[in-house]
Amino acid sequence: MRPELSKETPANQFIEYYWLKSELQQFCRSIGMSAAGSKEEISTRIGHFLDTGIKLKPARAARPKSVQPVTLSLDTVILEGHRCSQHVRTFFRSVIPNFHFSTFIQNYFRENIGKTYRDAIQAWHEEEIRKKDPSYERVISSQFEYNRFIRDYFNDPLNTGLSRSDAIAAWNEVKSKSGSNRYSRA
Repeated sequence: MRPELSKETPANQFIEYYWLKSELQQFCRSIGMSAAGSKEEISTRIGHFLDTGIKLKPARAARPKSVQPVTLSLDTVILEGHRCSQHVRTFFRSVIPNFHFSTFIQNYFRENIGKTYRDAIQAWHEEEIRKKDPSYERVISSQFEYNRFIRDYFNDPLNTGLSRSDAIAAWNEVKSKSGSNRYSRA
């Protein structure tokens, strides 16, 4: 049974259980610690606090401001701090009618400073082709434990024909116990 999160919760016990980001943020606010950042960042700060009693500030530096050109073109260079704004979406939709921002394209902008929008468009088309492959599996970031569990649950041939309710019940069982939240047949 998962313990209640309090100042007295041992750090090693805290890390053994699944917590919603909103629960972590509420705990941070209750002890006067910043609730800003990703779920992983908040968990790390809480673990440190429970272990040492020291309240760390968010480590994340402010995102660099990027000045986006007023007129966008295929030769527009991706700058550090690139923003996926409505202005950028409108440009990409003028070139790719079914364009949408995805985790893939957002990561592309973040990881390809100095490349052009032409390169981003090519990468977007390549990803669309990869997605049509039946063996294609999207990468699910580590903070989305529920999504990974549900996907892995339905990928298990033993669960063929089971419902989403069955998968959610299995998830609720796993997250209530200490240890890994990854799907396994056991």
